[in-house]
Amino acid sequence: MKFIHLGDLHLGKTLHEFDLIEDQKYILDRILELADTDSVDGVLIAGDVYDKAIPSEAATRLLDYFLVELSKRGIRVFLVSGNHDSDDRLNFGRTFFASKQVYISSVFDGTLHKESLVSGDTVVDVYMLPFVKASQVRHFFPDAKINTYDDAVRVILQNTQLDKTHTNILVAHQFVTGTGEDPVLGGSESIGTQSVGLVEKIGCDCFEEFDYVALGHIHCPQRIGRDEVRYSGSPLKYSLREADDEKSVPLITVEADGTITIELVPLKPLRDLRHIRGPIKELLARDNVTRPEDFIYATLTDEDIVNDAMGIFRQTYPNTVKIDYDNSHVKSVEQVDILENGEKKDFSELIRDFYKLMYGCDISDEEMDVMKAVAGEAGVIDETD
Repeated sequence: MKFIHLGDLHLGKTLHEFDLIEDQKYILDRILELADTDSVDGVLIAGDVYDKAIPSEAATRLLDYFLVELSKRGIRVFLVSGNHDSDDRLNFGRTFFASKQVYISSVFDGTLHKESLVSGDTVVDVYMLPFVKASQVRHFFPDAKINTYDDAVRVILQNTQLDKTHTNILVAHQFVTGTGEDPVLGGSESIGTQSVGLVEKIGCDCFEEFDYVALGHIHCPQRIGRDEVRYSGSPLKYSLREADDEKSVPLITVEADGTITIELVPLKPLRDLRHIRGPIKELLARDNVTRPEDFIYATLTDEDIVNDAMGIFRQTYPNTVKIDYDNSHVKSVEQVDILENGEKKDFSELIRDFYKLMYGCDISDEEMDVMKAVAGEAGVIDETD
């Protein structure tokens, strides 16, 4: 049996002011072609189907188109919600969709639901774990110790009985880490000590019982811990930091003896996102211009600021997304900003600026007193000053 693993479609997303619906339909059509060529049995969609909890009309039409085309081909779909999705909206029509072999799990109800596929003596059980929070799981397992996302997922899995004579696949949307290392981010995510995009870390070891784990949430395609625990990555480049990434889709084959093989099939977009760098005259010279329809991020190395650089660039590259500079002036300003701003402001000023930046309002006197007390205890400032 063969499966395509997808995640982070983010249907309805824009790249700055550029609408990506046409690009998204193009890449979904390439995926349909792959499904036809390789006689795929199922498609695993690991969350963040939409870019927003309330998707646009164009985004919902595109998902409808993709699911209908898969259903026409007799391809089963296993879809879970991501943190960008609205659980209830994605759950709409779930029972009807199931009659068309489109299985949706977007609201956790205390059970890790599964669907089984049978081919001869081979049985594949596909389990679907929608995006969950610790509080949701705690509701169904009140006696379990659940403080973190990791705790929550482990409790769910501990209360799920797998048939080890079958091949077991899990579709999930969480921030999963390897042993002692975080996944490589694609650029559209933000990362903290314990989370990415407000999703706490989960250790990949909790998935040891599964033969393949189809993950969503990280936009850069990669394995986590072992080849069979994998982020498919987003099918398109959704951030300027992804300009140098190579997008692909995992094609998963389950052999008759249960052996799993993984082929990463490259995805070529309608319009690529590219980062080009150099003097403006050189970048726009006729011999150097290639694929003008692509999305362009340009870094100009000209020493002098070019008047209306964006307007000039868009005459050649109409889909220019961003222009910045890398020259001696910019480097000098960056160094002055970092050094002088820190040197000229005292502790209270720095804290006020940071607080306003983070929360959009002024810090209270009581909160400032707490910050000073903590800083004093840490030896950062002298509280007697």
